[in-house]
Amino acid sequence: LHARPAALLVQAAKRFASDISIVVRDQAASAKSILGVLALGVDRGSRITIRAEGEDAEDALASLTRLIETNFGELGVRALRGLPSSRGIAIGPVYRCCRAGLLCEPRVVIDRAAEWARFEAALEGARDQLAAVHAGVSDDFGAGHAAIFNAQAMMLEDPELVQGVRSAIEGRGLNAECALLDTTEAYAEKLGSLDDEYLRGRAADVRDVAARVVRVLLGVDDSPFVGLTEPSVIIAPDLTPSDIALLDKSLVLGFCTAEGGPTSHAAILARALGLPAVVGAGSDVLGLRSGMLVVLDGGEGALVVDPDESTLDEYRARQGTIGGALAEARAHAHEPVVTREGRRVEVLANIGSVAEARVALEAGAAGVGLLRTEFLYLGRTRMPDEDEQYHAYRAILDALGDRPVVLRTLDLGSDKGAPFLSLPRESNPFLGVRGIRLGLSRPELLRTQLRAALRASVGHDVRLLFPLVATLGELRAARTLLEECRAELVAEGCAVADVGPIGVMIEVPAAALIIDKLALEADFFSIGTNDLSQYVMAADRTNAGVASLVSGFQPAVLRLVRDIIRVAHDHGRRVGLCGELAGEPLAIPILLGLGLDEFSMTPLAIPLAKQILRALSLSQAEAIAQTALDMDSPEAVQAVVRSQMPGVDMGGV
Repeated sequence: LHARPAALLVQAAKRFASDISIVVRDQAASAKSILGVLALGVDRGSRITIRAEGEDAEDALASLTRLIETNFGELGVRALRGLPSSRGIAIGPVYRCCRAGLLCEPRVVIDRAAEWARFEAALEGARDQLAAVHAGVSDDFGAGHAAIFNAQAMMLEDPELVQGVRSAIEGRGLNAECALLDTTEAYAEKLGSLDDEYLRGRAADVRDVAARVVRVLLGVDDSPFVGLTEPSVIIAPDLTPSDIALLDKSLVLGFCTAEGGPTSHAAILARALGLPAVVGAGSDVLGLRSGMLVVLDGGEGALVVDPDESTLDEYRARQGTIGGALAEARAHAHEPVVTREGRRVEVLANIGSVAEARVALEAGAAGVGLLRTEFLYLGRTRMPDEDEQYHAYRAILDALGDRPVVLRTLDLGSDKGAPFLSLPRESNPFLGVRGIRLGLSRPELLRTQLRAALRASVGHDVRLLFPLVATLGELRAARTLLEECRAELVAEGCAVADVGPIGVMIEVPAAALIIDKLALEADFFSIGTNDLSQYVMAADRTNAGVASLVSGFQPAVLRLVRDIIRVAHDHGRRVGLCGELAGEPLAIPILLGLGLDEFSMTPLAIPLAKQILRALSLSQAEAIAQTALDMDSPEAVQAVVRSQMPGVDMGGV
């Protein structure tokens, strides 16, 4: 009885008035206590006794027996397991992507100059396609998600790649298709052999852009979605960025891929679309035939194949609960969040473009808790100048009006694609020159950005946030540079905003340990749990072998969050949280109970988060948080919340 089935058992027991207990190895626990059930340590093969006493005892025994005998809803049901990537439930027919493949037989060309010209024309055609795809993705998902197509366009211009193809054509007389595929596959194999999981995943991008050029050369369209005519669950070995960008979103219920991980572009874009997704489910999913009925559970990382009626009824009920709760949440999305005691809680958005700013406003965001500025840098061959940055920031701020905006200065490093920086490759970029370290080591970068931000902030409520701060000296150096930039602009006669509140992003344990010192010189704090979790757990979040350790639900991480908030509040400083944990339904009660002032999240998560917060009292949240901090695993932490707020992770609040 690990966390999920234990939670289901407790939820089922709580529906009855009778006293119900579970007995195993002469130890007994109330079936209505998640902690008691977990503490029994019931494992596979254990013999247990269920006892019930009360007016509905027989019904209670029958219900719990049925729950256990059906393996908590999974007996007789074929469930393929992968990695949960995007929450939600989809029920529908399979559409199995069948890409015939690009058949390119090597051949010797006679007119090598003409073949080279043919290749150059295909490059130009592919560039035009990528520009169109970039524009579409930018409109649909924001500039941050579209940056991959800038990177792909750069691959087409890479001098080493182009020279490799030219040598194969002019030196060996190889046809353009095979010359390109041979050259790019060598690069893809190098990327695929790297230790870093994220960089290994970019091998798919190299193959994707090569396939695009080959399709232009051959004059074919090998789209895997030609036969997709009804809303379906998409099954594929993996999905490229181009696949997602060109897909008719109205025909997609969810994704399940055999390969890939949570950092794949299929996973990232699925989350941006709000579609359930499971990745890394293995080759068995590729044996499913198109048209067969499946249930995709993105939260559990499961694909249930050919479900029976009782299983369908269960998932339809859960889907209905989620859908009903989301509809209710959206209906009240623009109302403020006030707990039962009358405490106001701010729910803000994480954004990276004008399009995302508009989505955030539609979702009911009170402002922006994290404006990612990397969208101006990623995939660029030159640094954006001050005027370009000014106009980009100004457009976003104008869209948000008088709402508060936390603008994070550039958070770049060798782990992110900003080619103009020419950063040396680092063996562990997460421990290298990134965030504020890069900005201070290359002050022209940070100076240009700060000048643009100060100009754009005139008439708006803008707070600057410095990322990856680990020492007081870094904060002081950044503040000094900011004051210098403002003095320069004033001397030049530019309209410039006053320096507003200055914040520090707490994502390095060192910063958490000196927060009392930082609070003397910083005006607010924002916790970045994505990075904080990996640093606390000494586990690279891009490494599949240790990815399970990198969870904001780890008791160690939650205890550190508690301490950060306590010390910051002791010094009169507000604390927000802008990591993915802020939008996790099961985390929201804990974070509120720990005293968090502001929740900042992806816009799609805002309505439900506000709904959950309104349903809570501070005393209830504090009790949940205190119990959660005493647990010994992320699963146990989540089970505590489920037991105290049944259905919260499905929106049932």
